[in-house]
Amino acid sequence: MLELLNQINDVLWGTPSLILLFGTGLFLTVMLRGLQFRKLLYAFKLAFTKEEKTDKTESAEGDISNFKTLMTALSATIGNGNIAGVATALTLGGPGAIFWMWIVGLLGMATKYAEALLAMKYRVKNENGEYSGGPMYYVERGLGSKWKWLAVAFAFFGAFAALGIGNSVQSNTIADVMNESFHINGWITGTVLVLFTALIIFGGIQRISTVAGFFVPVMAFLYIGGALLIITMNYNAIIPAFEMIFTYAFQPISAVGGFAGVVVMEAVRSGVSRGIFSNEAGLGTAALIAGNAKTDHPVKQALVAMTGTFIVTIIVCTMTGLVLLMTGFWDPSGGDISGVQHAAGLDGGALTSAAFGHALGTAGEYIVAFSVIFFGFSTIVGWYMYGEKCFEYLAGLKYIVPYRLVYVGATFMGAVMQLDLVWAFANMANALMMIPNLIALLLLYKVIVRETDSFFNDYLMKPHHSSQKAS
Repeated sequence: MLELLNQINDVLWGTPSLILLFGTGLFLTVMLRGLQFRKLLYAFKLAFTKEEKTDKTESAEGDISNFKTLMTALSATIGNGNIAGVATALTLGGPGAIFWMWIVGLLGMATKYAEALLAMKYRVKNENGEYSGGPMYYVERGLGSKWKWLAVAFAFFGAFAALGIGNSVQSNTIADVMNESFHINGWITGTVLVLFTALIIFGGIQRISTVAGFFVPVMAFLYIGGALLIITMNYNAIIPAFEMIFTYAFQPISAVGGFAGVVVMEAVRSGVSRGIFSNEAGLGTAALIAGNAKTDHPVKQALVAMTGTFIVTIIVCTMTGLVLLMTGFWDPSGGDISGVQHAAGLDGGALTSAAFGHALGTAGEYIVAFSVIFFGFSTIVGWYMYGEKCFEYLAGLKYIVPYRLVYVGATFMGAVMQLDLVWAFANMANALMMIPNLIALLLLYKVIVRETDSFFNDYLMKPHHSSQKAS
């Protein structure tokens, strides 16, 4: 079964799919006239500052604020892929992979913007009076009932992907770190995770968004703060690190010592594929929570959503990449920019942990260990919302409690099992979420452009009276 799934994944995550993803981002960037660059500062202002009260904003409908929506999405997106994924991209594709990770992130901002906009435009109210949105709704309502099979396919694979890559894979990683760093048995970690996960997800979207609003800033401060400290301590290696990134994005790396060398195509492939896994732009996941935002225009939440891709890829992944390059732990043959040699044989998250430990001692290793725990747990909580929205579309609200119980059970199983099969299935499910979503974005691009133009040419141009003046 594992071999079969790996073969399927080689096809699903092959060149055609990456071209579809990359091409969709490029197409939307052109159609939106580089909106993610032109309106980035305005998008951050919407995300992190309180809007002035007007007649429009006072009448806005939704369940949670723009900020909490962003934090919930980031809680699921900023995960162990930002620690282990970047390390894997570097060891497979060399320093140039970081450049291509930037490219897919910048183009992915347009994709994430489009997903969130459509999620807001086509969202519906469920039986509890809460909003539900996501690719399955904009596929069915935007493209028509004849496309419902595509919506069902997305929701089916989304509900299963949440159990795997969003849950059991994360709890497995947390259990490994707890065992290696603190010698705590997997079943103990699993039990604690089950209790906290159940406590949060049974509290509904309000509790989940509140927890995310706490966890994301804390874990970002912990991890990015440690990375910035290392970069500052090694400031003389900053320019050489960037030189390596830009040089090897377009030039092959020769084989040296234990390093097999990297061709340019491998740098592109590694950067693009790991970039996708780190920011999830194109998978349609952010759209599943964007529909709950309390805002008076779809474009506002879309702009807020695209800042998440910038934060994850351009900030967090770059921090990891610079630390690995500056300490030399990206290179299995073991040489850093200053010529210091290191032991080979490390991979993924172990490389990042070793790099932090090399620069900061035991404190550095603990920073990575706690970051993995925070990242992993926040991903479990954030991905639950994705899974619930998909399952709600398939089966309705009356079966949500059984899904929650299954989700909690998957948390424990992940902590005590080997998960090669789960990883393989989750990767397949992610690809089968991505393809329907990208098809919908391409077919609905005129709606995306029209809503965007309406916002900037009409909404923002009209004066909006404050609620106090209006009264």
